[in-house]
Amino acid sequence: MIPPNYSDLCKPVNDLFSKDYPFGALKLEVKTTTSNGVTFTVNGAQDIKSGAIISELKTKYADKINGLTYTESWNTANLVTGQVEVANKFAKGLKLELSGSSALNSTKRALRTKIDYQQDNLFARVNVDALNPAVTADVTVSREGALVGAEFAYDLNSGAVTKTNSTLGYAGPDYLITVQGNNSLNLFQLAFYQRVTKSVEAGARAVYDYKNPEGGVSAELGTKYILDQDAYVKAKVDNAGRLGLSFTQSLRPGVKLSLAGLFDTARLQENTHKLGAALTFEA
Repeated sequence: MIPPNYSDLCKPVNDLFSKDYPFGALKLEVKTTTSNGVTFTVNGAQDIKSGAIISELKTKYADKINGLTYTESWNTANLVTGQVEVANKFAKGLKLELSGSSALNSTKRALRTKIDYQQDNLFARVNVDALNPAVTADVTVSREGALVGAEFAYDLNSGAVTKTNSTLGYAGPDYLITVQGNNSLNLFQLAFYQRVTKSVEAGARAVYDYKNPEGGVSAELGTKYILDQDAYVKAKVDNAGRLGLSFTQSLRPGVKLSLAGLFDTARLQENTHKLGAALTFEA
């Protein structure tokens, strides 16, 4: 069995605490697919407090016969990006990616190459930034549910390692436990996720900053309850008293609405709360 890549080792926990919570914004996503396989995605979000609007248009075409995928995007910051992927063309489990971006109103440019390799019990990635010479690499190995992952970044200009992260974990049939040491083992996170029943998910995570011991341990609890096949609710609370609630409803096939609120229970009478909504269309 192929393990998740390093970024997704804690995905069940991260999704439980971050997805379906559009705090402080109104979001809209429209996604359509043509008969020849071209996918168009339009994303837009308005900050409720400032009124600022950001949006992005993305097109994606997958040539499944040749294992090629082309992606282009253009956002309101006038940043144009392009990406080409080749998967399983030269070897099974090998994916090559070339991506670039250019800001039309500045000299900001980026050019990156990426190599992914995955086999049973192994997922490795290398990412090279050509214009700002740096290498980022990570690897995940698994064995009978046990997970071990590491990530590092190296700046070619300074000749210094700029990032080192590591993760230990265990994935059972319906649960996941991970321990992460980030920022050169200065920031630790313990996370737990469990699918309690078919309709109930629960999770918890705790973070400790070794460089800031006065801050203590920050902890967070979260849960998801599936009401029926078209609706579910989520809730989370942290040790600072911030309570997050969300409700997601499938209005019809391809149309989903999420409503969310973040409430500071320690200051209920103050204007510190955040509301938000997200509407998704897919055809």
